[in-house]
Amino acid sequence: MKNQPRTLPAAPVRLAGQNIVLREWDEADIPALIEMYDDPEIDRWTPVPSPFDEDAARAYFGRARAARAEGRLIQLAITADGGQPRGEVLIWWDDPDDPDDPDDRDIELAYGVGSRFRRRGLASAAVTVATGYALQHCEARRVLLRIEAGNAPSAAVARSAGFAPTTDELVEREAKGRRVLLRTWCHGNGEPAP
Repeated sequence: MKNQPRTLPAAPVRLAGQNIVLREWDEADIPALIEMYDDPEIDRWTPVPSPFDEDAARAYFGRARAARAEGRLIQLAITADGGQPRGEVLIWWDDPDDPDDPDDRDIELAYGVGSRFRRRGLASAAVTVATGYALQHCEARRVLLRIEAGNAPSAAVARSAGFAPTTDELVEREAKGRRVLLRTWCHGNGEPAP
């Protein structure tokens, strides 16, 4: 039986490990956010608008901050040392209204890395660190990634971070006016933790 909706920890989050620092975004990071998301590969695999200009960045940032204030989302910049963002990882509770899953303790992650910083292991490191946080501090039952078929780079990140595809049904989402089917990947063996 579900109680009140789950919320994520409210205190500012700063995580370090795997030679990276994950920190919350701030207004000064908007140019880095624009550089990261105004990219054909990000456009191809994510629901963010394209072109991703200052207006789009401010709207995206505003929605993320509002969701953060409500305890629904943690948006963290991927950095080498707490400075310049090189990408981001998002942490949120999976769909709490799913009638097929009465246990609402699954956390979903999403991530992206700017084109200048790809192929350095930043996404795998960020997913690994965020997964540890979700399991230890959010009491997640499972940590999930949802990846579209054909997105080989994201599948490689998932494998590198210890995720495996599950037998869960494909998840359907709407992105930029098209229907997207996403495969669920779970940290560990794909089964819920006891």
